[in-house]
Amino acid sequence: MLALLIMPTLDFKGKQHIYAHHLTVPYRPLVPDAGKSHPPPDILYQNSSKKSSPVADDTSGVGDGNLIIHGDNLHALKALLPRYAGRIKCIYIDPPYNTGNERWVYNDNTNSPLMQEWLQQNSPVDGEDLERHDKWLCMMWPRLHLLRELLSDDGVIFISIDDNEQQHLRLLLDEIFGSENFIALLPAILNLKGNNDRFGFSDTHEYIFCFAKTLENVIIKEFIIDEDDKLLQWKKDEFGYYKQSGPLKATGVNAPRDKRPNLYYPIFVSKDGEIEVTEDNEPPSDYYEILFPITDAIEMSWVWSKDKLRKNSQEIILKRTSKGTSLYTKRRPKLDDLPTEKPKSFLYKPSYSSSGATAELKQIFGKKVFNYPKPHRLLKDLFHIATNEDDIILDSFAGSGTTAHAVLALNKEDGGNRKFIMVECEDYADTITAERVRRVIKGVPEAKDPNLCEGLGGSFTYCTLGNPIDIEEMLTGKSLPIYSELAAYLLHTASGISSGQQDLAPQNEDGLFYSNDTTDYYLLYEPSLDWLRSNDAIFNESHANRICDRNQATNKQAVVFAAGKYMGQRDLTVKNITFCQLPYEMHRTE
Repeated sequence: MLALLIMPTLDFKGKQHIYAHHLTVPYRPLVPDAGKSHPPPDILYQNSSKKSSPVADDTSGVGDGNLIIHGDNLHALKALLPRYAGRIKCIYIDPPYNTGNERWVYNDNTNSPLMQEWLQQNSPVDGEDLERHDKWLCMMWPRLHLLRELLSDDGVIFISIDDNEQQHLRLLLDEIFGSENFIALLPAILNLKGNNDRFGFSDTHEYIFCFAKTLENVIIKEFIIDEDDKLLQWKKDEFGYYKQSGPLKATGVNAPRDKRPNLYYPIFVSKDGEIEVTEDNEPPSDYYEILFPITDAIEMSWVWSKDKLRKNSQEIILKRTSKGTSLYTKRRPKLDDLPTEKPKSFLYKPSYSSSGATAELKQIFGKKVFNYPKPHRLLKDLFHIATNEDDIILDSFAGSGTTAHAVLALNKEDGGNRKFIMVECEDYADTITAERVRRVIKGVPEAKDPNLCEGLGGSFTYCTLGNPIDIEEMLTGKSLPIYSELAAYLLHTASGISSGQQDLAPQNEDGLFYSNDTTDYYLLYEPSLDWLRSNDAIFNESHANRICDRNQATNKQAVVFAAGKYMGQRDLTVKNITFCQLPYEMHRTE
């Protein structure tokens, strides 16, 4: 009898109410704000005070693709799906740690009256809330589902956390991403001095979870070793980093030749500085110099045997001075001597210091504006090992804007063209999050980092969230999205296809706006209630015949969205056409 394998799952209060909450979150288009973008785009969009206009603002012309979004991150993630589903290579988030001191607010508008009543009882969430762990899990559950949908098949997600929710987050990630896609739980040492406020052990670290969308598709590269992260006496050759250690000639009471006769032998040196030993102690034909372990005319011994010297000749440093030639051994880095290029299961560099991150942010703003910012060099290293030069990086808990800073710094270093998308719900999204990015783009004269002092370059579009695409509001004309936004939304909800950055527009009189190998997608639409009530908005026989001819020529099928039709679906099915009426049928058709 076969045993049934059942994966353990995490249960928490409210889970039944938010289990599918990510599916019910309304779609809200992104509304660019020209005044807060950097630099302001040539196209002047309507400002956020006009979001209630029947025509939503266009999202074309968004610079180089970098986005800073001010709004609830759950709604923002849903807004990103039509254009970015399956396209984000790397996600980094630093959610509330739920320490009890943060007083964070959980206000997701779930449909359950019981859930709403429960949330209203204790908000904001603080240390006195005995159900704060349940609320944290309720907050994270739908967001992680949407983040997974945005992640590419070869993408990874990094999540910072501490001991308050670390064990719960692991079970949550196992359930949503799959335990088979776990890569690592990385202790990150951010405070080497330690936190002396804690009982028993002085905290020096927190954690970073790393999960893959699909483990077998992920490539993790090696770290960059920055000048700031290595001691000045360390050098690098083809075998790695080293510094001078002790002399190859032995010292001490056991150094004389009569104490260790087998370690007294000649070493032959070529003009190029190559060293060699021979079995019979006879010099090779191309030798330039012979060295013996002699000190003050007393025969001594070498530290290494002939065999060890042959095997490790690259570990010898040869120094020629006016007093003669000396040999020294190299010392390779030990733990904590020097960060290693190969990623290890703990993260530590001197530049990962949280105090250093605070000091850098004070340099940028001229004063302290944010508590506990993440060090941008830590995130820069994560993005380096997990992304390529043209990938997209998302942070839906943007905070002080460290992720954007790290992406721009990495691009400056390696010439990359990575894009960032950041979401921040708090009021400081403009004055801190976006303002930091503006300043690091232009340059910070007081910065110690020469690249930051010069300016990292780049641009971004600042966005807010528009009105939801709502059936009732579409019927009344109160809120009609622009063509490109509605087309992108319908394409994603109907097929799961992400339109990317392309600005979807009708390509012919039948409203063709997107094609792939199997299907053509059509939308008859203008953001005008009068137009939607006119005959121009109705799918008719002429449209159907032209689309049918195209289907036969390309061997494809067609999906058509329109406000109405003059033909029955039976006749359209013969022509390989599926009709979806607006605004009712904005749902997945496949």
